[in-house]
Amino acid sequence: MKSPKIKDIKVIFTEPDNIRLIIVKILTDQDGLYGVGCATFTQRPNPVKYAIEDYLKPFLIGKEVNNIEDIWQSSYVSSYWRNGPVLNNALSGVDQALWDLKGKMADMPLYDLFGGKTREAAAVYVHSSGDSNEEVGDKMQAFIEEGFHHIRVQVSTPGYSTYGNKSAKAGDKTLTNNDPTLGPIPVTKRLKDYSDGKLYAHPGGVFEPKPYLRSALSLFEYIRDRFGYGIEILHDVHERIPPILGVWFAKEVEKYQLFFLEDLFSPEDNEYFNMVRAQSSTPIAMGELYSSPHEIVPMIKNRLIDFIRIHISDIGGLTPAKKIAAMGEIFGVRTAWHGPGDTSPIGHAANLALDLSCYNFGIQEYSIFGENTKEVFPGCPVVKQGMMWSNDKPGLGIDIDEKLAKKFPFKEREYGGAWDTVRRADGSMVKP
Repeated sequence: MKSPKIKDIKVIFTEPDNIRLIIVKILTDQDGLYGVGCATFTQRPNPVKYAIEDYLKPFLIGKEVNNIEDIWQSSYVSSYWRNGPVLNNALSGVDQALWDLKGKMADMPLYDLFGGKTREAAAVYVHSSGDSNEEVGDKMQAFIEEGFHHIRVQVSTPGYSTYGNKSAKAGDKTLTNNDPTLGPIPVTKRLKDYSDGKLYAHPGGVFEPKPYLRSALSLFEYIRDRFGYGIEILHDVHERIPPILGVWFAKEVEKYQLFFLEDLFSPEDNEYFNMVRAQSSTPIAMGELYSSPHEIVPMIKNRLIDFIRIHISDIGGLTPAKKIAAMGEIFGVRTAWHGPGDTSPIGHAANLALDLSCYNFGIQEYSIFGENTKEVFPGCPVVKQGMMWSNDKPGLGIDIDEKLAKKFPFKEREYGGAWDTVRRADGSMVKP
């Protein structure tokens, strides 16, 4: 069979449920044959669009869609300087669409092209968060009744901004010092008068490490007292605490038997994982913030992590991700691909293709799709009884309704949609 060639590459912006998504559609010179991929970089969508339309598209028009590896390798170096979230997300959209095409041409689900199923479905985890331990626990109970066995838990720190739940935001005058070891913190250190008679916290809120750590430990104790140890719990630090406190925290949570502790450090502080490994057996997940496939190599090779948390579109798509997964299998490191709301349903379908075909699959993050999203993306992976199931259709098994997607254009956002900066009580910046 003559290999189809790339005729056109389209970039589709849509926001069906208040999260900006970027979809790539590759059209071929064979009528009706196309593939779709996820290129979502929700904080910087426009540069991804320009990278595809102004650079990758003219570079790839006329190339044979069969040659995925060559297209990835040549596109990867076509800018000379490579990696970074903009270029990699652009490349991912193309790469995932080519794999979708490959499956459609073979009339096979993508997991079959990757070697076939190693499991019937992929276990997923969902997010339970709240303003109190009881609220988190009640949400957990509802998830458990729906059949979920893995749940990420996050609780607010009273008076402070907290990742994973509501934050103390601008205009909130209820901010209080709930950390007795810090002593009184003058309100003027945490609030600012913008000369209109009102006091404001920094827009991103105020975060302090010690109150957060105590809140988290209190939550874990509450959950184990209420539910015992039959339910797997996960927790995301989100790189917000000083590294040495992260080492202490990893030791302190051992008794609560977390399924994994995520993003304990920022990528800049990877060396601290050596200290954690020497002092703690808490399972560690890392990789969400990596934008180069090479950043994960020493983490796997030295067995410093237990779960690969890479955002597949952020490292360039399925082509590098399946190689990283294979390396992880050799070293006993499992996959846990990033799957929040800013992974489009197409991205979730790509994750699932690897989840089903990789022996070293660990867990899959799941963001519950809204009704608008399900309509825009026919063929969304189905989750039931705590598992994500493939629809077994060729390729990624999912599509985008372009006409309906246009009904959900991007909304205007303050600061262009940038991630809001969190601050310490003294005004210094905290990583996201």
